[in-house]
Amino acid sequence: MTHTLAHEGRVFLNFRHYRFPAPHSHAFRWVDVKHLRFSGSPGDRELLAALIGHEQFRDTYAGYGAHPEETRHGSYWLAAITPEAYEPVETAESAAVLRTWAGQYGAVPADLEADLRREVFDVLDAAARVFHLNGVGEEDFHDWGGVHGEFHEFVSIDRARGRITLLVAADD
Repeated sequence: MTHTLAHEGRVFLNFRHYRFPAPHSHAFRWVDVKHLRFSGSPGDRELLAALIGHEQFRDTYAGYGAHPEETRHGSYWLAAITPEAYEPVETAESAAVLRTWAGQYGAVPADLEADLRREVFDVLDAAARVFHLNGVGEEDFHDWGGVHGEFHEFVSIDRARGRITLLVAADD
């Protein structure tokens, strides 16, 4: 059965818009958070399939991967992303990955920390299930290095609110 998702909103946290103690500590990192509403009781894999097929997923994903014949990002990745490419993870594990990623170059400014808490970590805490994109493109490289070294994608399913959230954290 095909499920329809309704785009509810987006938050884009660009680390460059926060004041870090040292120059370039932001490391050109950003987090893209997209909320979509669902109804009924679809299974997790059905929701993941609906998300992958949604234009908001394509919008986030267009360009985030290495094209085999090019040095920059390419759209061929969409063919590699399936519901089976996501593995369930514990909320604490997903939060730890994102917290380590966010703070890898030093302390995160207090205002960014507050925004991350509200827009990322609270979303994960409310989730009934969290999925992590795993293994797709880990061997691929583009013009500045490994594709997934600075890329993390999680999907949060909050059944109580009827919301699925795509969390993409990356470093340009």
